[in-house]
Amino acid sequence: MIVCIVCYIILIWLVLRKRRLFRQCDKKTERQIRRILFCANTIAFCLFLIDGNAGQSGREIKRNSYGEGSKKETYEVTVGDEFEKEEVTIDVEEQKYTVKETQEIFRKVTEEIEKVILGENKSLDHVERDLNLLTEWKEYPVQIKWELNRYDVINGQGEIQEEKTKEEGTLVELTATLMYENEEALYVTNAMIYPKKKSKDEKMLSGIQELVAENQEKTKTEKTFSLPAEIDGKQIFWKKKVEQRGYYVLGLGGVGAMLMIALKKQKEEEEKKLRKEQMLTDYPEIINKFALLFTTGMTTKAVWECIVRNYEEQKVYIGERAAYEEMRYALNEMQSGITEAEAYERFGKRCKIPEYMKFGALLSQNLKKGTKGMTDLLRNESVQAFENRKSRAKRLGEEAGTKLLAPMFGMLAIVLVIVIVPAFLSMQL
Repeated sequence: MIVCIVCYIILIWLVLRKRRLFRQCDKKTERQIRRILFCANTIAFCLFLIDGNAGQSGREIKRNSYGEGSKKETYEVTVGDEFEKEEVTIDVEEQKYTVKETQEIFRKVTEEIEKVILGENKSLDHVERDLNLLTEWKEYPVQIKWELNRYDVINGQGEIQEEKTKEEGTLVELTATLMYENEEALYVTNAMIYPKKKSKDEKMLSGIQELVAENQEKTKTEKTFSLPAEIDGKQIFWKKKVEQRGYYVLGLGGVGAMLMIALKKQKEEEEKKLRKEQMLTDYPEIINKFALLFTTGMTTKAVWECIVRNYEEQKVYIGERAAYEEMRYALNEMQSGITEAEAYERFGKRCKIPEYMKFGALLSQNLKKGTKGMTDLLRNESVQAFENRKSRAKRLGEEAGTKLLAPMFGMLAIVLVIVIVPAFLSMQL
C-alpha cells in the first residue's frame, strides 16, 4: 500500500512539472502511459485494501450458509515469543440445521413434493407423462432416494416404460427417503400409470414401425427384407431420403464468390493506398529535379522528357514508380499530338492527388502566362514538398507507436484478470 501511495505522488509530480516519462516518446504516447500506470496503481491500491481487510486478526470465522458447502481458510499462527509464524489451513464446514429445524424442513418438503414430481401430469391418479423424480431439493440441502415396486412400468428416473403399461392403468407405489446429515424421513404415495395418448399420425407411425420390426424378424436370416406395402388397407409409399448435398455446394460457392469479391476489393484499396503513398514519397524528388533542370534554361517539355528518360534508365534498378509512369504516359500523349498544356492537366487528374494536380496546373499556366516567376514557384513548391514529406514521416511514426498500444493493453488486461479474479474469488463477502 505504501508503494502505491509513493507511485501516486510520483505520477502527480510528473503531471504538475510536465516532464516526460520517456524522452523518446511523443506527448500522445506519454499520456497513454500515464493513464495505464494510474489505472494499474488504482487497482493495486484497491486490492491492497481488500486483502488488508480480509487479513485482519481475529478468532471468529464466518461459516457458509446452509447448502453453500465448506470452505478453506488459511491463517498465520504465532504462539508467544517462542513459536515462529506458521501457516495453518482450516476446513470450515457450512452451517448445519438443528434436529428440530430438520424435521420442519422434512415436513415442508413432504407437503410440496407431490406437486413437484407430477411434471406435466395433472394428478397422480392419471399419469401418462414422465414423472420428475428429483434427487435434490432446490430450496433445502435435502437428498432424496426413490424406491418403486414396479420398475418394469416406470424406472428410477421417472420415465414410463410404455411397452409394459396397460390401457386400464397400472398402480405403482413410490417411496421417497428424505435425507439430511444423519436424519431421515419417509414419504410414500401411489401413482396410476397409463400409456401415453397418441395422435392419429403417431398411432399410424407406430403401426408402421411395428410392421417393419415384424418383417425384419421374419427375414433375419436372409440378405434383404421388404418394407410393408400397406397398413389398415392403405397403401404405403417408400422413398429413401437422400441428403441434398448440392445446396451445400451452392452455399459454399456463393460464400466463396463473396469472399473473392471482398478480397479483390480489399486488394484494390491496398494497391491504391500504396500507390498514393509511393507518389507522395516521390513528389518532393520530382519537384526538386524539375526545379534544378528548369533553372538551366531548358523548356518545360525538355525538362519533362529528361526526367522521364532518366527514370527509364534507372527503372531496372528502382522498379516501377507510379508517378514516373504517369509522366511517361503524359509524354507519349504530347508526342501523339495532344497539346502540352492539356497533357499536364490530364496528368494531374490521373494522379488524383492534390499535390500533382497543383503541379500540373502550374505547368499549364506557365505555358499560357510565360515563365516569369516560374523558378521561384518551383523552388517554393520543392521546399513545401520536403516539409510535407517530413510531416508525413513523423505522422507515420506516431501511428506505428499507437498500433503497438493494442497488444500492450491486451497484455495489461490479461495481467489484471490473473491478479483480480483470484483476489475476488478468495475475498470474504
